[in-house]
Amino acid sequence: MAENCSHNCSTCSSECSSRDFKFHLNPKSSVKKVIGVVSGKGGVGKSLVTALLASKMAKKGYRCAVLDADITGPSIPTSFGVLGESVLCNEEGLIFPETTASGIQLMSMNLLLPNATDPVVWRGSMVNSFVKKFWEEVIWDNVDFMFVDMPPGTGDVPLTVFQSLPLDGIVIVSSPQQLVRVIVEKAVKMAAKMNIPIIGLIENMSYVQCPDCNKIIKIFGESNVEKIAADYHIPLLAKIPMAQEINRAVDEGEIESLDADFMEIASSLIEKL
Repeated sequence: MAENCSHNCSTCSSECSSRDFKFHLNPKSSVKKVIGVVSGKGGVGKSLVTALLASKMAKKGYRCAVLDADITGPSIPTSFGVLGESVLCNEEGLIFPETTASGIQLMSMNLLLPNATDPVVWRGSMVNSFVKKFWEEVIWDNVDFMFVDMPPGTGDVPLTVFQSLPLDGIVIVSSPQQLVRVIVEKAVKMAAKMNIPIIGLIENMSYVQCPDCNKIIKIFGESNVEKIAADYHIPLLAKIPMAQEINRAVDEGEIESLDADFMEIASSLIEKL
């Protein structure tokens, strides 16, 4: 990949692997780095991690964006307090992403639905077509870091994203339960097959801290995430606690208000991509 690549192949003469991707960024867009947020199963907090990473990087002064590739289960707009049916199009039919309070650009299926609770009952080909639309037909304005919130597992949409978007790396999200090894192994093996770099591993719901005595309580028992990270030579980027302030911020659409100091290692590694 050429130095300072914008992933806008239509204006580039360099011969590099980026030119083989199936989806092509619109000439009016600019996205410098693309990070996928993945998990081997659902319910581990992938969307939370995506929102926290985007917010943390924005606080560091970078222009950030979130492409919500979880088309049938979009939750990103809720975390940022963005209402549905809020995106606009220009005369060419290109879409302007919604912008959050701190300037993060968002595109999600829930921004196109009349009601956030309306189900998206589509087959895989239709779902994939909207991932393509969000990449090619949205005008992404000078984005330094785009975070792609992917649906869980190793199915159709994650495969489409791995094959079709110029991912610079992925962050794997897990939880402390004993099945975490299976979760991580699935994601690691898929990334290896697709030749996608793994930035690191983040454990969500890691512990609860007592508000009175500050004692750490491990609801799910002892985690073996450090051993898993070591076995696969993956950096452990963060352990996210189960905390009322995080839950409140998500429910009230104020994810950007969190300091999230526990994401410092993750954000520092992403800066170096």
